[in-house]
Amino acid sequence: MTPKTLLATWPSWAARAALVWSLLYAAGAALAALTGPAFGYALLAKGTGTGPEAGAAVLYGAAAVLAYALLRRPGVRWLSTAAWAAVALCLTSGFPALLSPVHLLFFLSRNQDPVNWAALANQFLAVLGAVLWGCAALAHRRRTLGVCPYCGGRGHGAGTTDAGPAESAGPVPVAPLATRAGLVAVAALVPYTVLKTLWALGVTPGYTGTGRPGADPEYTSDLGLWLYDHGVDITAVLALLGMALALALTRPWGRRLPRLPLVALGWTGAGALAPFGAFLAAFGVLAWTGAITVGMADHAPWVVAVAYGGFCGYGLALARVTRVYQRATRTACERC
Repeated sequence: MTPKTLLATWPSWAARAALVWSLLYAAGAALAALTGPAFGYALLAKGTGTGPEAGAAVLYGAAAVLAYALLRRPGVRWLSTAAWAAVALCLTSGFPALLSPVHLLFFLSRNQDPVNWAALANQFLAVLGAVLWGCAALAHRRRTLGVCPYCGGRGHGAGTTDAGPAESAGPVPVAPLATRAGLVAVAALVPYTVLKTLWALGVTPGYTGTGRPGADPEYTSDLGLWLYDHGVDITAVLALLGMALALALTRPWGRRLPRLPLVALGWTGAGALAPFGAFLAAFGVLAWTGAITVGMADHAPWVVAVAYGGFCGYGLALARVTRVYQRATRTACERC
């Protein structure tokens, strides 16, 4: 069986794959609990057996039992709902991996903490588990609803998908709501982009300290400092690329780009930035109200709450446009 065929038949093996993955991940956590922190499970650094490793072994062992139930009880609807909790569990374990490209840009930074490759590999393995569990949950839910497990369409035998008849199931115009969501995603990053650009140009609203905000010579590489001296903040450039991604998912010119990379980038960005931005926004609001004291005395609290909190709005809007783009560009299902 070729990889393409294997991917095309994912509803038939997703639950089994989730079961095998859960057993292996739980076994690794149990082994780490018995032998001490190993295999990247020691997320709390120096725990040795009764900490995160043992907890992971129990939780993912329970996930394996749930995967077995998905296989044995294909008509029980609440099982697919419970499976989404397993997806959330996997994302909790693998969330740092979604932000790992930030730490791997060594050519733009210096004096960073060394990468824990075992932990990073473990986190990517957890993200893989989230993908497998998501496929298993989706396939099981579609079976309980009596629709096609491959596309979710209700027409069987007439060549239909949830987009309509097969002859009209090719690319369709993006719905107006998705276009508006794309604009929301762009607007959410504007405060951050403008603020970091102003700082690079020497205008420092929200900053009361000395030196250059956003360009610490101890951590910024020579290339990053050179760009900053010429009015270019590299993180503002990354924000512009994020805006371009949102527009590519909602504009006609985006249809000429490869579909799979756009979908993968869309879901990755949404999954990483929505919770990250929500955390930073809450952090900034608490600092603004004086509930907590942060180590950013030379930054106004609104900098964190407004500029960085925009990541949350961007992540949520990006999830919306990615979902609409994925549906609109899906081709006709050959199985229903």
